[in-house]
Amino acid sequence: MNPTQVHFECNGNAARRFRTAVSLHSHTLHSRETLSFIGRLAKRVGPIRAALLRGEEQYRSVHGSSLDLLRAWWTPPAAPHEAWALERRHIENRFGRHALVSLTDHDEIEAPLSLHVLEECRDTPISVEWTVPYGPTFFHLGIHNLPSHSARARMSELARFTADGRPAELGALLESLAEPKDALIVFNHPCWDESGIGRERHLTLATQFARKYSVFIHSLELNGLRPWTENREVFHLARALQKPVISGGDRHALEPNAVLDLTNAASFSEFVDQVRAGYTNILITDQYCEPFTLRILQSLEEILQDHESHGRGWRRWSDRVFYRCDDGVVRAFTTLFANGVPRAVEFFVRTVHTIRRYSMRQTFRLAFPQRQELAL
Repeated sequence: MNPTQVHFECNGNAARRFRTAVSLHSHTLHSRETLSFIGRLAKRVGPIRAALLRGEEQYRSVHGSSLDLLRAWWTPPAAPHEAWALERRHIENRFGRHALVSLTDHDEIEAPLSLHVLEECRDTPISVEWTVPYGPTFFHLGIHNLPSHSARARMSELARFTADGRPAELGALLESLAEPKDALIVFNHPCWDESGIGRERHLTLATQFARKYSVFIHSLELNGLRPWTENREVFHLARALQKPVISGGDRHALEPNAVLDLTNAASFSEFVDQVRAGYTNILITDQYCEPFTLRILQSLEEILQDHESHGRGWRRWSDRVFYRCDDGVVRAFTTLFANGVPRAVEFFVRTVHTIRRYSMRQTFRLAFPQRQELAL
C-alpha cells in the first residue's frame, strides 16, 4: 500500500470519507522573514531592481552607509488568533470537516502559547518551524506538539543550537524531541534551495541529512507555496527513505493553506499516531493549482496591504518591515528614511496592488503558465 494517498479537490468530494482536515505550517506576526531574497529577485525582475537601487541610494544619503538586506526582515500580517481562525474557517466552511490547526512560526512558540489562554484554542499544539544549520546551508524542521510544561525550555535549547549549534549535538537533540509519542517532526520543504547554494548541492545535502536523522524524522513535507516540480522531488526522496509525505501550507499572508491533511482522527495526538505509523492522506485544493507566479503575487499583495486592526498596531506594510541599523537600534522602514519610503518603492507597491482588480488577475493568468499539471 502507498503510504501517502493524494486527493484533489477538483475531483469532487475528496474529503467526504474523512471526518477531519489538518492545517499544518502557517505563520503569524511572530515570525521573522528574511529580506535577503529581494537581492536575488532584483537580478531577474526590473521593477524590483529599480526599487531596490533607489532605496539603497536614499538610505545611503540619510545614514552614510550601505543598506544590508541581511539585517532586514518582515513579519506576516496575521495575529495568532486571526491566523488560527482563518485556517479553521477555511476547513469548516469550505469542506465541512472538523479542523485541527498547528501554527509554526520561525524559531518562536509565542503564537500557540498565547492561544492556550482562550477556551476555543486550548488544544492547539505548541509547534515551531526550527532553523537547523547544516554545513554551508540550513534546513527547516516542523516540530509539532511540544509538551506544554517544558515548551519554553525546549525552545531555548533549539534557539541555542540555531545560534551556535555543534553538529555532534544534533542527533541527541532530535532524539529527545521525538521521544514523546505524540510529537511530530516534519522535514519542511526539503528540496527547496532556500540558502542559494545551488540545486544539486542542496539536494545532496538534504538527502544526506534526511538519511542520517531518518529515525527521528516522521515525514517529509509537500509545501503549499512551492511549485509542483519541486514537490514531486519530495515524493521521490520520501520513497527512497520509506517515509510518508505530509502537507504543509506555509501560509504567510491571508490566503489559507492550499494543501491540507485528511484524517479520521479526533485530536492532534491521534493524527500524529497515524503519521508515525506511516500513513497519510493529502488534499490538494484548487487554489494550489493556480499558476505559481500568480499565487506568489497574490500573497505579496496581501502582505503589502494596510491592516487597520493589526495585532500590534503596525498598520502599513512599512511598519512591518524592520532593519537593524549601524547603531544597533531596530527601526521600522516607516521611520528609516528621512523623507518617507522611496518613491520607487511606493510605486512598486502600488503596482502590486493592481492585482486586487479582477481584470488584472485575469490578465496575469494569461501572462503566466497555465495551472500546474499535478502528475507524480
